[in-house]
Amino acid sequence: MTPIPSRDRASFLDLSGRTAIVTGASRGIGPAAAQALAAAGANVVLTSRKQEAADEAAARIVGSAIGVGAHAAEEDQARQCVDIALDRFGSIDILVNNAGTNPAFGPMIAQDHGRFAKTMDVNLWAPLLWTSLATEAWMREHGGSIINTASIGGLGHEADIGLYNVSKAALIYLTKQLALELSPKIRVNSVAPGIVRTKLAEALWKDHEEQVAGSTAPARIGEPEDVASAIAFLASDVASWVTGETLVIDGGQRLGDAVPYRNGATLGA
Repeated sequence: MTPIPSRDRASFLDLSGRTAIVTGASRGIGPAAAQALAAAGANVVLTSRKQEAADEAAARIVGSAIGVGAHAAEEDQARQCVDIALDRFGSIDILVNNAGTNPAFGPMIAQDHGRFAKTMDVNLWAPLLWTSLATEAWMREHGGSIINTASIGGLGHEADIGLYNVSKAALIYLTKQLALELSPKIRVNSVAPGIVRTKLAEALWKDHEEQVAGSTAPARIGEPEDVASAIAFLASDVASWVTGETLVIDGGQRLGDAVPYRNGATLGA
């Protein structure tokens, strides 16, 4: 694709006529991503394990949206969702693999196979499954953009959530592998949020939000909309030369504690 002149780039955020599937879209980053894509003009299919939750999430979207009940790691349900998207809207141009879970807490060697399998099924197998289905159904011929929701946990190490972080590190690797395998027509990227105000992450912020927020450079924790904006960017033609990348959205959390750097604390002798 020819580079986009800077004066014309704003118009390329327009996703009118395109269709996006967002998995795990009933709460947290999922519905925020769906709304950002719908606001840019895309038709959006929101999935959740239960049809009722998917319908409720879709009803809150301002724009063109439907809900489909589909467990992210169940192939038959995922395939049915892809078929519904094609039947209803005629294309699948954007796939946001957002569904995630973290049933395992504690040291890696303390985890049983059940928790391991659930974590890997939802956080790693599901993105590969949906990518495969969307590719075969539409994107291989017509092109598309795929965005995986990873985590800054996949870029480092933390106590007690090692299994979750391993799954996200693998998802970042998978993103790069798929970016090569599916080129040149399909772009594959991931976002790596820091601590965001979601149900999945609330153990990391709920009881000490002021402390967590204060340690970040912007002095706040992330909101789902912060990540959603990045997803919309990666889905758009503005990012047409971006693939295989992981966009960190963490308010500078990986930089470390910002408190000592404020109010001239580092100035002096």
